[in-house]
Amino acid sequence: MKIGLFFGSFNPMHIGHKIIASYMAEFSDLEKVIFVVSPKNPFKRKKTLLDQYHRLQIIRAEAEDNLKLAVSDIEFSMPQPSYTIDTLVRLKEEYPENEYALIMGADNLQHFHKWKNYEQIMEDYSIYVYPRPGIEINGNHQNIYIVNNVPQMEISASFIRNSIKEGKDVSYLMPEKAWKYIDEMNFYKK
Repeated sequence: MKIGLFFGSFNPMHIGHKIIASYMAEFSDLEKVIFVVSPKNPFKRKKTLLDQYHRLQIIRAEAEDNLKLAVSDIEFSMPQPSYTIDTLVRLKEEYPENEYALIMGADNLQHFHKWKNYEQIMEDYSIYVYPRPGIEINGNHQNIYIVNNVPQMEISASFIRNSIKEGKDVSYLMPEKAWKYIDEMNFYKK
């Protein structure tokens, strides 16, 4: 099975994340998309990070009704911070029958050269890149596939967190189950 891996903190998951994953699962040659929840991103501060199990549960609730979407906690048992190459190696060891591809935004591609063993990732895995507003995509490698038709939305998790803290209604920017969970648990309000 050809599986797209959508790595991220998803702090919190928003409608943009779900749209990208759903689009890739329906309109590319990927048979399934797995959200890989990162307990700690090596490039981000942990201070505002919601507990990893809550982030996992939110995505699990959103993916449960779609057979082409899933969520993985594989990085929860790995050394922190987790690096994509290590996760890819572990997945290949545990599920050698699958072919894995990365899904990333053009903004991540700009900084891809800073990732641990990025050359190996680029040689061994396909990378599906979706556009981000205002960012030019320079993907001139045989394993980089530009997916131009992915709907673009200027939504960020930090914007959602800050808006919730300010008492704004951002329910329309989040998938329904994700918003309900966050609102009921009073997350990001302080």
